[in-house]
Amino acid sequence: MGNNRKLKVAILGCGKIADAHAELVRTSHLARLVAACDLEPLMAEQLALRYGIERFYSDFSQMLEHERPDVVHITTPPASHLPLTLQAIDAGCHVLVEKPVAPDYAQANTMIKAALANRRQLIPGYTYKFDPAAERMRQLIAAGAIGEPVHVESFYGYNLSGPFGAAIMREPDHWVRKLPGQLLHNNIDHLMNKVAEYVTDENPEVYASGYRWSGSDLYDELRVTVTGSQVSAYATFSSRIRPDSQFLRVYGTKNSLTANYISRTVVLDAAPTLPTVVGRMLPPFSLGWRNFSAGIHNVRHFLNSDFHYFQGMRCLLDRFYQSILEDSEPPISYSELLRTIRMMDRIFAQLPTRVCVAS
Repeated sequence: MGNNRKLKVAILGCGKIADAHAELVRTSHLARLVAACDLEPLMAEQLALRYGIERFYSDFSQMLEHERPDVVHITTPPASHLPLTLQAIDAGCHVLVEKPVAPDYAQANTMIKAALANRRQLIPGYTYKFDPAAERMRQLIAAGAIGEPVHVESFYGYNLSGPFGAAIMREPDHWVRKLPGQLLHNNIDHLMNKVAEYVTDENPEVYASGYRWSGSDLYDELRVTVTGSQVSAYATFSSRIRPDSQFLRVYGTKNSLTANYISRTVVLDAAPTLPTVVGRMLPPFSLGWRNFSAGIHNVRHFLNSDFHYFQGMRCLLDRFYQSILEDSEPPISYSELLRTIRMMDRIFAQLPTRVCVAS
């Protein structure tokens, strides 16, 4: 495929997240949005009207035959991901699949094998992996700022009263409730893929405890310990801790840092440099300055029109499309994707026998 034309992209599944995909594809210099598809024709038509998409469909096979897209974004519920991905790959399409990629490891592995056999690319919608804070964090670690990573702490806060959380709690037949890990399954990719980047063992020890604090039948709190041969991790999903936060803390042999995905800041720890009481007074000022500098960094990007809400997804799509055009490796490795899903499977397998219910 030459680099002198834009990739033709189609979106399958026209729910809420499809709007973010449509907006970013529409503004991409590497792709153009040619079609939208949903089993409910009205949903497809409305997405097409909002984003100026010329054609819409309610039949996926028909869309593939008529449009012959280069790339399909699958944003349907996870139970449908395996057959739809295989169908898209069989039609010659590269595929981006929203998280969770599949209900379990076996299905995800089948999807990856099909992509490899057909020389197509498959990536998950791990948008936070390419968030500005994540990119800056990798640069600092690669430059030796913290030495060798020893331990990571991943935290993901969730608001059950938010638009999506409230719908899950309100609707007993919501598709999220049908996932093996229910509410957790729809969210902890973002928690565990950060761990999988640093705990690179194929089979680390995983120990999980789940809690039901909301009074419902859903696990809404999760604590996970992961032990690898070189790096360990602790991961927390919480619907109770406020404010809602999302961060990754990486502890190293020289220093430690925290990447905050909400404020988009990366801050190295400040340690005493003088063996006196004055030395104990200086670190808060140093830490304050580092936070201030991180804020100024964000302001500069905002003034340069390079500070967007879905910046991580924008970067992910650019790298995905570029890898297709250049026939290079996908921006998220299959080994890292499978490590993430394997850990998730192990977490969900432990939850039924490790429950605390709030009184």
